Amino acid sequence: MPELRKDPITGRWVIIATERAKRPTDFLREPSAHAHGGFCPFCPGNEAKTPSEILAYRGNGSTPNSTGWTVRVIPNKFPALGIEGDLGRMGEGLFDKMNGVGAHEVIIETPEHEGTFSRLTEKGLEDVLWAYRDRIVDLRKDRRFRYILIFKNHGEAAGASLEHPHSQLIALPIVPIRVREEVDGAKQYYSLKERCIFCDMIRQEMDSKVRVVDENESFVVIEPYAPRFPFETWILPKVHESHYENGQMREFQNLSRALKKLVSQMDQVLERPAYNMVLHTSPVQEQTSAHYHWHIELMPKLTRVAGFEWGTGFYINPTPPEEAAQFLRNAEI
Repeated sequence: MPELRKDPITGRWVIIATERAKRPTDFLREPSAHAHGGFCPFCPGNEAKTPSEILAYRGNGSTPNSTGWTVRVIPNKFPALGIEGDLGRMGEGLFDKMNGVGAHEVIIETPEHEGTFSRLTEKGLEDVLWAYRDRIVDLRKDRRFRYILIFKNHGEAAGASLEHPHSQLIALPIVPIRVREEVDGAKQYYSLKERCIFCDMIRQEMDSKVRVVDENESFVVIEPYAPRFPFETWILPKVHESHYENGQMREFQNLSRALKKLVSQMDQVLERPAYNMVLHTSPVQEQTSAHYHWHIELMPKLTRVAGFEWGTGFYINPTPPEEAAQFLRNAEI
């Protein structure tokens, strides 16, 4: 079974994924067969080659684990965490660990092998966003889970091992330190000013416009003031909401529109880059809060994290966010 181990100095948890055990030679990556016309387990007709689906949006008459789906959610065949068992928290001298209990799922976003976010219809992308919501609503019932992270690795440079468009979900028994830092920072700001720092940031950015990439009725797309990476871009709901899964139909429609346009802008300006996308929402066992504000972070893979970044936690970004916003605004799509 996988283990979760806690760094006693920083408080950061690490997953020791024993199910994915690798020898040194296993880290030498070969070109992916799927990128050259090889077998793809996520394409329609290959449903029997994947674990049984957890959720699928289907047309009338199609049966589970067959063709006819538009979005399909399955357990990860090689999960980082296991769904069965209890946490089994324990100490080992000064060290803390627990069983690697959690959920690891794959959201297959479209039957189309080349169906990237920029190529999907707005309705098709909206269905993906609803699948995210439906899985969070289901998994948050499990009291073992404290955080549910949804993320997307697009392109091999961003960590995708399969080319077919997909996102992943990992439900964790702890709140990751990166999320906890955001939540705690927002809570401190709220305790001083009794306002949400994200809402204040949205108001300031919409007033100045220099880092705003796009906006619609429900969402604003910005380059954050201090981005870690060039063209790092955030999508935030204009109306305060701490939990992504509380969104309504009109909001998911507008989120689909904003996300599709952003990826299309990046495809044009940056020539279809690999990217990582993460959904940061409130911890699932915490009530709706006035201090935290869910959002999406999208980070193209344009630079590498190297020794300085690993050694200091500082990031060197060669592109000012004001210039990045202007480049994306000027994209002709």
